[in-house]
Amino acid sequence: MQTLLNNRYQVIRTLGSGGFGETYLAEDTQMPSHRRCVIKQLKPIQNNPEIYQLVQERFGREAAILEDLGGSTDQIPSLYAYFQSEGQFYVVQEWVEGDTLTAKIQQQGLLSESTVREILVNLLPVLEYVHSKRIVHRDIKPDNIILRHRDGKPVLIDFGAVRESMGTVVNSQGNPTSSIVIGTPGYMPSEQAAGRPVYSSDLYSLGMTAIYLLTGRQPQEIDTDPRTGEIIWRQYALNVSPSLAMVIDQAIAYHPRDRFPTAREMLEALQTGAATFPPTVPYIQPPAVSVAPTIATPEYTPQHTPQPTISVSPPASPQPVNPGNRQRGIFVGSLIVGGLIGAAVIIGFAINNNQPLQTAAESTPLSSEQATINTQPQDTVPVVTPEPPPILPSATPTAEPPTLTATQANRPAPEAAIQNYYAHINQGQYQTAWNQLSPRFQNNRRLHPNGYLSYIDWWGGQVDSVDVEQLNLMEASAETATVNAQLKYLLKTGKVVPSAVRFSLLWDAENSRWVVSDAK
Repeated sequence: MQTLLNNRYQVIRTLGSGGFGETYLAEDTQMPSHRRCVIKQLKPIQNNPEIYQLVQERFGREAAILEDLGGSTDQIPSLYAYFQSEGQFYVVQEWVEGDTLTAKIQQQGLLSESTVREILVNLLPVLEYVHSKRIVHRDIKPDNIILRHRDGKPVLIDFGAVRESMGTVVNSQGNPTSSIVIGTPGYMPSEQAAGRPVYSSDLYSLGMTAIYLLTGRQPQEIDTDPRTGEIIWRQYALNVSPSLAMVIDQAIAYHPRDRFPTAREMLEALQTGAATFPPTVPYIQPPAVSVAPTIATPEYTPQHTPQPTISVSPPASPQPVNPGNRQRGIFVGSLIVGGLIGAAVIIGFAINNNQPLQTAAESTPLSSEQATINTQPQDTVPVVTPEPPPILPSATPTAEPPTLTATQANRPAPEAAIQNYYAHINQGQYQTAWNQLSPRFQNNRRLHPNGYLSYIDWWGGQVDSVDVEQLNLMEASAETATVNAQLKYLLKTGKVVPSAVRFSLLWDAENSRWVVSDAK
């Protein structure tokens, strides 16, 4: 190799090599600072004059694109120059001092969820800009993302377009085309492997990169569902919050139509938790009936018609959440902060204002004190160390239990509905439990600003299990019932918290079941 490339660039060392050529670290001898730069040497896969001219034309166009991209964001290397020499093509770009994500994992092990979120949140605006220029990167992977030393920002390198130009050939019809597929097996989706990349192909690659950062496993080390083609990865990242896991799941969906259509929408889902979920059927208030619920306890079989419900997890916003009014409390699941709550309390229906809640960019598990929920709106208060949560006494009936007709006795018992609700929670069937609740809880954005994501962030992320110690039917009519419950929550922190909750239920005649309409 000559000492100087293009009589200007002094090669320091080889950074890498592949089927398209070599990559070097070099110094620019014609700059006063002798600034360092990266030089990519590229060579066409066919060596004939006709192909060379086509490659030359494409190379010029792609270099202009790189210049435009690098000049608009500091998270894509700037293009310094491009030239041809001895039948080969060279691109001179900014040298980014930092570590690739692959090197980072090798140096320090798995990255935390908050770090992975931060990387995604910083990269998605870059991808949004790239896609706005009608460009698909096509080779996003841990090796092609550098965490820059000076500010920790992720920088996206090695766009596939210039390399694709080197694969130009003339097909049987005499038309120029590329004979190669740009991408890395495992990190590129099926449509890209078939030579038809779309914008969401880059989001798929970014999602697979996130999985590698969280699990340390390459795509080839993770199984796929043979029926659907979906990636089965969650068992390797049990500590990842449900909200981040669902965003990744949508990004890596097998079919492009099931992914986020744009980088902007994936970014918003990360920041607000608004990932796409299967549609639910709107709950319809059942018509009045002339029978009342029973205290008998036949086995309750939950219906699968999706229904609105209650949530209980922290919002994705950095501000504390005001839990809402007494009538719009969220379903059971959170803990009670003693001395700060002057109203009836339910665990799991909202997030206490006494602690700032996790943000979309950093999903730090809440302590049991942070998970407290009340039913009255409060202003933000300083963090305090709460006393052990009080046990609200369960009300004791002062009258005889309601008298039930024969028709009512054929209904599922209201107590069985509560029992089954917690059975679904304990089995991790959060969607089924969510659908047993009434729409005013489910749609109360003040109590769960992130909807279902807030709900599973609490139940899936903070609560290990719930013991239902006692259920008492207080009253029942044709459309409503009231049940008192004595509960014990086992949090994932190991703390056990007892609580007493009064549930209000509505009879859903259309689906022959009880749904929870309130809890105090």
